[in-house]
Amino acid sequence: METNPAHYAVVFENERVRVLEYTDRPGDRTTPHQHPDSVMYTLSSFRRRLHAGETHRDVEMPAGLTGWLPAQEHAGENIGDTPTHVLFVELKGASADRPEGIHLGPE
Repeated sequence: METNPAHYAVVFENERVRVLEYTDRPGDRTTPHQHPDSVMYTLSSFRRRLHAGETHRDVEMPAGLTGWLPAQEHAGENIGDTPTHVLFVELKGASADRPEGIHLGPE
């Protein structure tokens, strides 16, 4: 991952998908970055505040949650007291190129 390399690691990639592992600790923040359409799987329970422009949303995720994430640009911060550990399966292709509208977190 070109942005936030301290938090994101590519664990698999081919011409169709990229799988990222994301980790952080309480108080950690990311800089603004983009995700294409993705599937998220939470490996830990955590609380985050997601920011897109002037909009923000607090989310609380349990471990073992699988969810769809539409393409989006955001920054985030761990506002809880537990580390975050998540896998993202990012889809490659025309529909994954640019975010449309503001989306923060899973739908």
